[in-house]
Amino acid sequence: MTPVQNIVIVGGGTAGWLTAGLIAAKHKGRQAHGFTVTLVESPNVPTIGVGEGTWPTLRTSLRRIGISETELFRRCDAAFKQGARFARWTTGDEDDGYYHPLMLPQSFGQVNLAQHWLADAEGESFCDAVTPQGRLCDAGLAPKTIATPEYEAVANYAYHLDAGKFATFLQHHCCEILGVRHVRADVGEVLLSDNGDLKGLVTEQAGTINGDLFVDCTGFSALLIGKALGVPFRSCSDILFCDTALAVQVPYEHPHDPIASHTISTAQSAGWIWDIGLPTRRGVGHVFSSSHTSAEEAEQALRAYLGPRGADLPVRRLSIRSGHREQFWKGNCVAVGLAAGFLEPLEASAIVLIELSAKMIADQLPPCREVMDVVARRFNETTTYRWGRIIDFLKLHYALTKRTDSDFWRDNVRPETIPDRLHDLMTLWRYQVPWNIDEFDRAEEVFPSASYQYVLYGMGHRTDLVPGSVDADAEAARRAKRENRAQTQRMVAGLPGHRALIAKIVERGLQPV
Repeated sequence: MTPVQNIVIVGGGTAGWLTAGLIAAKHKGRQAHGFTVTLVESPNVPTIGVGEGTWPTLRTSLRRIGISETELFRRCDAAFKQGARFARWTTGDEDDGYYHPLMLPQSFGQVNLAQHWLADAEGESFCDAVTPQGRLCDAGLAPKTIATPEYEAVANYAYHLDAGKFATFLQHHCCEILGVRHVRADVGEVLLSDNGDLKGLVTEQAGTINGDLFVDCTGFSALLIGKALGVPFRSCSDILFCDTALAVQVPYEHPHDPIASHTISTAQSAGWIWDIGLPTRRGVGHVFSSSHTSAEEAEQALRAYLGPRGADLPVRRLSIRSGHREQFWKGNCVAVGLAAGFLEPLEASAIVLIELSAKMIADQLPPCREVMDVVARRFNETTTYRWGRIIDFLKLHYALTKRTDSDFWRDNVRPETIPDRLHDLMTLWRYQVPWNIDEFDRAEEVFPSASYQYVLYGMGHRTDLVPGSVDADAEAARRAKRENRAQTQRMVAGLPGHRALIAKIVERGLQPV
């Protein structure tokens, strides 16, 4: 038996340090028996560091590695995220908008409120009819109070945060608390064994570093999985057209300006603009298709969105290569983060994919080389499935549009650009409301059926229900609607302002769990 004892992660940033933290925390008891986690990070390669949106899963991940939520707010310029608001995606009109909140619809496990809303909408948006969260976002409220313990919620939430500060925060915790060895060195050569496995890394500053399992977190360069092992990249640019982003940091006009507790995504003629509020600034960016507009026109649209405050702010340009590796785990090397792939940040999928991959590596870490190929096969099947479902879900936002004002929007609804599985689901959803019991019953699902409901019915999709199909649980639906109205009133009356709560957390701290 060849034991897997020495884990070598190449590359830092959120991908490297979150992976290191989850593996080290899970296997901390093995350190006394020779188990090591080493992270090799070039002192000369900056991290990308623009991904500021997360999912609620990050709360579980941070608890798992022993991080204080209070310290996250103090050290990462963090704010709460309760979902996303999509503006001008359906018709392009000024009043065109809907929420994809993080709370599930009321009584979601017992009754499918979507079909009852379709039967009797009563003038309410789908979001408002089934959850309080859209109204909380409209009112600028936080998802918890100062009395709510760390990581617990009144309304479900994730975070917006400064990605650069977050990576540094994770680094300190991993090294000081979890025993991760940090090596600052440039990898000059990757050594291969006779069987094709990675054997070691020849570095300029630290000599040769050997390992049993290597995790490639080297970003777009994909130093191990791509360059050393030659795993091909599978593009999805024929489905998702956006290939460039312009990012800018926008200071608040006044220190006490409200902080949006949701991501704002505003559609443009050839892409969309993200707007994320942190306590000290906003992170804003224009994601666009260079086949449908020029960088100059895209920058003009971004500055028009920002108004006079954005006239002289420096803009950073980033290339997006939409797609992923054909294999994520080959031999004794597994790719996480940008080395594995990247998609436009429409639903903040980048960090959650890091979490899911790192958690699966930690939980299923092979005890010896002899079983690694079995684990790798399972990892590849699950991760390939997840990437496919995320691609489907992002494309849904475009495929449902009624906009015809530019080639970008017209091209996005062409049937040949819609994946077969999504096309079949959209056909099904003309007559059947998505719910857990049908097409979303796999443990590997990334987005629950509730997410599809929020997008479908937020964008005006109509499902033709069979007459009488909602009668059986009509009373349960009425109870759920009443509870949603009562819960909305309680939350709007009882929750504090977003900025006010962040200030209290920084000053006083949350109660540890």
